[in-house]
Amino acid sequence: MDRDFAERLDLPTLARLAHMSEGHFSRSFRTTFGETPHRYLQRRRIERAMSLLRDPASSVTEVGLRVGFDSLGAFSRAFRAVVGVSPSQYRDRRLAARAPVCFVKSWLRPVSFGEASRPGAPVP
Repeated sequence: MDRDFAERLDLPTLARLAHMSEGHFSRSFRTTFGETPHRYLQRRRIERAMSLLRDPASSVTEVGLRVGFDSLGAFSRAFRAVVGVSPSQYRDRRLAARAPVCFVKSWLRPVSFGEASRPGAPVP
């Protein structure tokens, strides 16, 4: 999932690769990683998108398609749910504020789904 995050990966395929039933794979994955396979994959895609959005040469739509989303709408909804702002707003803020990459990566790594919608949650 980490290597092929942009590919179409569904639960039946992942379970088959792990030689498990879908239910057992999903439960085992959640126990091991603390989230469902779908959430994990979505987080990886958003993390990669955050990196690609730092390059102003690519459009937001191109970035969304490159990381595995089928449409701009799906990408924007998922990005906002994880990060708390739209991909365009994220890009504008990142280009305006310059900091060492190691700091930016540690500050901006998405930690948990839903945190962005909590009142008082920090907005990147």
